[in-house]
Amino acid sequence: MTVRQSRLPSGLTVVTHAMDHLESTALGIWVGAGSRSERDNEHGLSHLLEHMAFKGTRARSAVDIAEEIEAVGGEVNAATSVETTSYYARILKDDVGLAVDILSDILRNSVFDPAELEREQHVIVQEIGAAADAPDDRVYDLFTDAAYPNQPLGRTILGTPQTVEAVRPPMLDEYLARHYRGPEMVLAAAGAIDHDALVNLAGERLETLSSSPGPKPAAATYRGGDRRETRDHLQETQIMVGFEGRPYTADTYHTAQILAAVIGGGMSSRLFQEVREKRGLCYSIYAFHWGFADSGIFGVHAATGPEDVAELMPVMLGEMERAAHDIDGRELDRARAQLRAGLLMTLESPAGRAGQIARQMLLFGRPIPTDELVERINAITVDNVRALASDIFTGSEPTVAAVGALDGMLDHDKLVARFGNGPTAAKRVVGVEA
Repeated sequence: MTVRQSRLPSGLTVVTHAMDHLESTALGIWVGAGSRSERDNEHGLSHLLEHMAFKGTRARSAVDIAEEIEAVGGEVNAATSVETTSYYARILKDDVGLAVDILSDILRNSVFDPAELEREQHVIVQEIGAAADAPDDRVYDLFTDAAYPNQPLGRTILGTPQTVEAVRPPMLDEYLARHYRGPEMVLAAAGAIDHDALVNLAGERLETLSSSPGPKPAAATYRGGDRRETRDHLQETQIMVGFEGRPYTADTYHTAQILAAVIGGGMSSRLFQEVREKRGLCYSIYAFHWGFADSGIFGVHAATGPEDVAELMPVMLGEMERAAHDIDGRELDRARAQLRAGLLMTLESPAGRAGQIARQMLLFGRPIPTDELVERINAITVDNVRALASDIFTGSEPTVAAVGALDGMLDHDKLVARFGNGPTAAKRVVGVEA
């Protein structure tokens, strides 16, 4: 299995991982622009653009796009994240040319018909409403807004009904021209793929991409705070508590991933064992660490009955505090095995591998060998994890979000004082109408 990369005159990078034993290929175009690249009046535009990409080009109708790829047994889709947007396909190896032709067509020649735009805006407004009605989705929106207030990084990917409905076709064209440029894009493929042939296809189909770099998003500033939305009719209360984490590029990024796994990464984790198995205080609880290009956030998410909120929070916080003092070698070994296995298992999925090497190219400018990543993970020590836990849990103001019946929730100023994060920031507590 060989990873190769080439750079076209436009600045577009082509990267491939050949898996000769496969008959299929996963390929896509990843763009280094997502929701945090949006201007204030563009909130939700990245996601809307992803939807509109499949609504017709100068050469193909929406039906043509669907029928052509499905006629060869393939599939095509797209996804929007905070920092990237991807358009991808899975096909048999003989149909790589068709997939590249369709993907390049929708990225270079979409027509953004006003009638199609209006219909898709209506669909996304319904999607926004569905997310607002789902407490486990809503709590994440409140959480990111509290962590990164008044910043694109803290806004929802979907946008608001008002911002989505305000988009007009020229705004989509202008956003495309501003961000979809060769230096900000990666064509990645994994599976049954010929690198040189893919480079030639990319040169033919994507030669008109601008070779000048696109704008970078404004630097993110973690702030922390509190967002609570009372919904007394709910049978389950959603709670999230977090702190500033580490960016992808930090030396301690993988240490933060290990810390999340120890605290709440599986059935053997501290939170699962103490909160669910021993005390029965909730059905679902886990820890996570999100890394961005220049920031990160470490958090815990729990879903519990309203009657258990008051007991749950001190136990949850206590497990986080203890991590700075008593993580042991066995826990580290288990967490390391989970992280290492996740990396290696990605190699078995062409779609997962294509996405992995594309993101590595966008973030680091090179595909990172798996052996190098495993080496970094193996080098992490117990002292490293304990030290990072202490830094994370005392180095920033907490972020808290909750949706449901909130009696028993710990006051934000008490949470700040408990972790020694400085003076109370009770003024940051925001009650949100349901």
